[in-house]
Amino acid sequence: MDVFDGFTTSRRTMLVGGVTSAALVSLPAASSAPTTAPAAPPPTARVRLTVNGTPQDLEVDTRTTLLDLLREHLKLTGTKKGCDHGQCGACTVLVNGTRINSCLTLAVQHGGDSVTTIEGLGTPGKLHPMQAAFIKHDGYQCGYCTPGQICSAVAVLREIEAGVPSHAQSDVTQRPAATNAEMRERMSGNICRCGAYSNILEAMTDVAGKKA
Repeated sequence: MDVFDGFTTSRRTMLVGGVTSAALVSLPAASSAPTTAPAAPPPTARVRLTVNGTPQDLEVDTRTTLLDLLREHLKLTGTKKGCDHGQCGACTVLVNGTRINSCLTLAVQHGGDSVTTIEGLGTPGKLHPMQAAFIKHDGYQCGYCTPGQICSAVAVLREIEAGVPSHAQSDVTQRPAATNAEMRERMSGNICRCGAYSNILEAMTDVAGKKA
């Protein structure tokens, strides 16, 4: 038998409503709900390094890449952020004379190092020979990858001069030469979406003083 038999509609509504109201009253007050503790600030570290001949002393988030230190902290925006995965070469800089992808290395790893960016290679009034050669041979179009291309090109000629071997050599026991194939192999990590590769090689060949 239905327990509501004999009740009027209004009485049924009152009964159901009364139960619901009682349930709502029994809920805990909103103010007693647990609160989330504020997030702790990220850890920082002091980094002392030399950038383009100038000593720098900075306090940075330990997760800061060398690329972001240069662009965001020192405002040296010549070094470009492209893929941010070390695949395009737009962020190439020289660390102690050796080229690296600055997006793949943490700033805190470079305490005491000497970093050279495109701004440190030359000035508008006194261009580096590679900068001048890129202008002469039109080794750029949109120019976005150019800083990384130039830094890498400078390092490539130093590598060849120092006798550092590459996959382009048939005999790695012999000293490499600044040939077209050698420079193409060594520059393969720098991508130019505009396709100025042949002009870049002409610029490098001009600086190397050799015929490819």
